[in-house]
Amino acid sequence: MTRIVDLYFKLLKLLIVLCMVAMIVLVFGNVVLRYAFNSGISVSEELSRWFFVWMIFLGALVALKDRAHLGLDSLVKRLPPLGKRICLVIGHLLMLFICWLIFRGSWQQAVINLDVVAPASGQSMAIFYAAGLVFGASAAAILLYELYQALFGKLRDDELVMVKHNDAAEDIQHIQQQQNNSGSPRP
Repeated sequence: MTRIVDLYFKLLKLLIVLCMVAMIVLVFGNVVLRYAFNSGISVSEELSRWFFVWMIFLGALVALKDRAHLGLDSLVKRLPPLGKRICLVIGHLLMLFICWLIFRGSWQQAVINLDVVAPASGQSMAIFYAAGLVFGASAAAILLYELYQALFGKLRDDELVMVKHNDAAEDIQHIQQQQNNSGSPRP
């Protein structure tokens, strides 16, 4: 099962890169064509906007799986393990509710706009709203798995705080100690 999940997230990362490359080609190509040849790519703005939305939603999924989102853990990390577990469960339940709202709203918009065509490309506008469907379903699956792990004690105490620790403060302190030990003046 983990192999399938890993392949899925490798596919998402590939799609993110392809969205970025397509955006660069469309926007840069359009600029060059406009200034050099007085023409342009008529679907450039529309498709680059679609690729951007898809890239953001897919990137948010990858960040959710890797626990790379920003967060504030100063209170939670001071709690005992039971308090950390309770905060994690409450947070995941709230995030699952938000995933449901995103999924439901995206579904409603996709259904409403199924027969609506985009002005420049002529594609169904439901493709645009499908990004929310993919995000809502995939994020809910990730959160449900982590909630299961939290409820049934499958997470270690250090995994109960879902924010990745940033070592920047420790790195700065280490550099300052090196400068103090070497005798070089501080800026």
